[in-house]
Amino acid sequence: MNIEEIRESYPEVALMDGYDDCIVGVICGAGIQSKVCYSTEKVICKLMDGGMMYDDALEYHDFNQVGAYVGEHTPCFLQDL
Repeated sequence: MNIEEIRESYPEVALMDGYDDCIVGVICGAGIQSKVCYSTEKVICKLMDGGMMYDDALEYHDFNQVGAYVGEHTPCFLQDL
């Protein structure tokens, strides 16, 4: 599923600008709202590609992305194995 298909199928979900290539899927289930799921590893790598050191990228991600609540369709993050 590409970003356009996600937007068409799940118009209610919140997306992070500039991180489409970090999406691993959409979570759905009984009792939860649909959410776009991003790869933590890919997000951290993208931040580092933008010039951040690993520790700074991790702190930025934890505080500004994981810690951001934008409603019940706020994105979630997969801890890659």
